[in-house]
Amino acid sequence: MKSRFFDELAARQPELACCIPPLVRAAGLVAASIERGGKLLICGNGGSAADAQHIAGELCKGFLSRRRLSPRIKEKLMQASPQLDASMLDRLQWGLPAIPLTGSDSLFTAFANDVDAELVYAQQLIALGRPGDVLLAISTSGNARNVVAAAALARGMDIGVVALSGLGGGRLGTLADVKICVPAIETFRIQELHLPVYHSLCAALEEHFEAMEWGDRLQ
Repeated sequence: MKSRFFDELAARQPELACCIPPLVRAAGLVAASIERGGKLLICGNGGSAADAQHIAGELCKGFLSRRRLSPRIKEKLMQASPQLDASMLDRLQWGLPAIPLTGSDSLFTAFANDVDAELVYAQQLIALGRPGDVLLAISTSGNARNVVAAAALARGMDIGVVALSGLGGGRLGTLADVKICVPAIETFRIQELHLPVYHSLCAALEEHFEAMEWGDRLQ
């Protein structure tokens, strides 16, 4: 899935031009999943956990655009629920289904304590993932054990895997349908480069679904 945002990224930060081909493939994979009723699941540790929540935030609400609900959808909602009013629906936005697997603190800590901390993301994938979904697995080294375990399980569940990592991709890269490896090896530098990469991905997805008039349907 091509987008002007990928061209702008390459022009703005030429060192990331190598990431454009896999970004195009990743955007296409995620878009196709959502169009079929699937969702994006995201995981990572530390700064990458913050990135997972950041990405979900950009997709579940307006990012670069307002994402207004269509008049037809607002009318349908008010007919189905008379308690709703136009003012409330004017403030709501259509969103894309993205779930960060980093935010379930009670489940996360209970499973880590009772079973195995390396499987906390895999366990959530068992509960939330369905064939046709996509897992965005973020690891600066590509070797985070709990992220790699989730990616391995995703392959067994027929869930697409997009890996976002540093140079080389590590073990995670070997499990990915698409691997986006920014050209850096130091953790802080990898994280700095991940931000413009995933912002471009979010912007491209928003643009794609706006063109499909996504605000004129209920997901």
